[in-house]
Order: sequence, then C-alpha cells, then structure tokens
Amino acid sequence: MTTPVRTIGSGSYDPADVTFLLTDLSDVDLERPTEDREEAMQAGRHYSEDLPVEYQPDDSYLRLYHQALERSARRVALATGVVAELVRVTKPEPVLVSIARAGTPVGILMRRWYVFRHGLDVPHHAISVIKDRGVDMNAVRHLTDRFDRAALQFVDGWTGKGVMTRVLTEALAGLGLDDTLAVLADPARCVSLYGTRDDFLIPSACLNSTVSGLVSRTVLNAEHIGPDDFHGAKFYRDLAPHDLSRHFIETVAAQFDAVADEVDAAWPALWAADRTPTWEGWAAVERIAADYDIPDVVMVKPGVGEATRVLLRRVPWRILVAPDRLDELAHVLALAADRGVPVEERADLPFSCVGLVRPLGATPTFHTPGARWRPPTT
Repeated sequence: MTTPVRTIGSGSYDPADVTFLLTDLSDVDLERPTEDREEAMQAGRHYSEDLPVEYQPDDSYLRLYHQALERSARRVALATGVVAELVRVTKPEPVLVSIARAGTPVGILMRRWYVFRHGLDVPHHAISVIKDRGVDMNAVRHLTDRFDRAALQFVDGWTGKGVMTRVLTEALAGLGLDDTLAVLADPARCVSLYGTRDDFLIPSACLNSTVSGLVSRTVLNAEHIGPDDFHGAKFYRDLAPHDLSRHFIETVAAQFDAVADEVDAAWPALWAADRTPTWEGWAAVERIAADYDIPDVVMVKPGVGEATRVLLRRVPWRILVAPDRLDELAHVLALAADRGVPVEERADLPFSCVGLVRPLGATPTFHTPGARWRPPTT
C-alpha cells in the first residue's frame, strides 16, 4: 500500500505532542448550513460526508469557557493522571492512538503526564473512527507496521452511549489488537479504563476546532478519499488568531504537580475495584427516548460533552439537565439561551445533562443501522 502523504500533520499542536493520520482536505468546500445538514442526515446522508459550519463563540461565551477551564483544570489533570496510570499497568510504554478530534487533547495530556511523571516520551497519533463506518484501517495498518501492536492504546475524551467502544470492538475483531478504550470520563459506564465515571465538564468540549488543533471533525467521502487514503479532515488556518488548543493543554498540564500525590493514591484503588462495564448510560438513553417519543436513540446525546456538541453543530430540540448540576453547566445554559432551546430539569439523569436533536419532517429516518443495538447482558 502506498502511504498517504497529504496529511494535516500536527494541526496547530506541538509536533512532538501528536501526529494526525488524516488526509488534508483544507481546500475542499465541505461545510453545509446546520439546518440543511440535519435535514440531509435525517433523510439518510451520513454525517461524515460533509462538515458543519464552525460555530464561532462571542466574547461572553469565551469568558464562560475560560471560567470553566479555570474551575476544572485540576479535575481534568487528576483524571488524566489516573487513567494514564491504569494504562501503564498492562502497557508500561504505550503507543497512544487518540480518536480525532475529541480524544486528541486527552491523548496529548496523557503523553505529557508520562513525560512529567515517568520521563517517558511515548508516541501519539490521532486517527479517525466513525460510527457505522468503522475505524480507519489504513491508519491502523500504518501504526501496526511501525509499532508493537500490543502497545497500542486507543484514547477518547468521554463516553456517551458507548458508540465508539462498540465501533472499536467490531472493527478490530481478529486483528490481535486491544480494543479497550481509555477515557477521561465514563458516565456511560461502558469502559474499564477511565479517570472518573462522573459526568463532569471537560472544557475542550466547549469549543470546536479552536481547542482541537484547528482540526475539523473527520470526513469519509468517496469524492475526496481514495481506498488507500487516510480518512480526511480540514485544517482551519484562518482561525489561528482564535486558537486556544495549546493554551488548554498547558493550563491542565500546569496542574500535574498539584495532583501527583492524589493520583498515586487513587489509581491503585481504582485498579483493584470492580470496573466492569454496566452500560447504565445506554439504559438511560432508551428511557429518555421512550419518554419523549423519540423514534431513534441516535437523537439522544447524553452527557455534558455530547449535549454541548448538539448545541454547537446540530439542530437542538431541548436540553435535559440534572437539577443538582446546574452550577456546572453555565456554558450549556448560555448556548441554549442563545439558540432558543428549552431547558428542562430532570432529577433521574445519570448524566449532568442530555441533548435531544429535533426531528425534522413527519417521518425522519437515520443513517444508523445499529441504532436499536443492545449492550450485552451479564
């Protein structure tokens, strides 16, 4: 196979921190207005074939982001250290493979933790994983040709319904690769490697490319991606004056020293605990879909990260919030107010909040063939 060379490199990140195995589509016109894109997706077009228009926040929203980062940087650092140490139990010198783009800041933070705590300079690559279309196998082959496959560790930011977990398991079956996903937060309770199972705000979820190396979400469109190419993405050079990607990393990494002792105490206890996935998040999503007469669980986006994404790049219908978590959801409430989206309090949520996508048309359909999938029973 000819190795693709037209990639976006490291985006706006330090090249030592990550290499994106993504074909550069920066000069391709892929963005579509949100309403048009939502209507096309609910008529069967796959979300990975084009891109949403990048939401550009105003000054008041950016202030909320900075406040959230200041408030949660220590918590993110703690979760980073814990999950990084759990990974090292079985992979003393891991090769980090983050899922672009939400997983990439987490992969960078884990890499920084290993340098800080162990003097380890571990490789980190970001690849595309797309629900219903699987893992970028050209990227996987690129990695297995260069590294010990037993050392590869897949990384993401958080879990919602557990879709990425399932996609990895299905795509990597029979390849001799560890499909275990390591995340900062696992409110869906569907993975065994996590920093916490609390649904707390990871501030990188508040923004789009400007906190993700100026990289778009990934694209798989046969018009632009050939059979030997990596999946694609755009690099938004024009947004460089607004880029906060490195600032986010440095702000969290600055807290590593403050949390080091707590990490040392926490991770052995967590390793010894029962971390078996229970898939409670999926059960909650199905209850919500039934309660709101939602035709497909793909329209229910659980967790603060996913609810934020609904408000930033989908057509939101309503936001459900846990009453006792309102103080932590200022950016969600601000986005909802800005877009005129109703907010409803619901006390039985296992998440801090849930975003619901608005059905368009009388009988919306979806691209998700596995939407009625059920988690394995134990």
